[in-house]
Amino acid sequence: MSKSASPTSKSVGTTEPNPQERTARELLTQGRPLFLGVDGEGAAHYWDSYEFAVAVVARDTRTEKVKLADTPYETLVGWCEYTQDERGWAVGPHVGGTIVDDLARRRNA
Repeated sequence: MSKSASPTSKSVGTTEPNPQERTARELLTQGRPLFLGVDGEGAAHYWDSYEFAVAVVARDTRTEKVKLADTPYETLVGWCEYTQDERGWAVGPHVGGTIVDDLARRRNA
């Protein structure tokens, strides 16, 4: 049996989540929350569309789940703007829609 066919080898394309993503998965209902980005303080933000909540996971694994209904930021765009204003984005935000991209372009123009 070749090494690549051994029963203990992982298949190509299989990746383990990083510690911040693993923590977010435990905190949120959605099995694979959407990675939004990393703020200026190094905390990773993950979006759960089922709960309409954001998990904020710091590098030291301190976590916070923020339900947007409990904040003045009723939308994901609002949360992304708030994060930009308070901490900035070191990476992202990565959101599938173009609204956040449009807002980011306007802010940087």
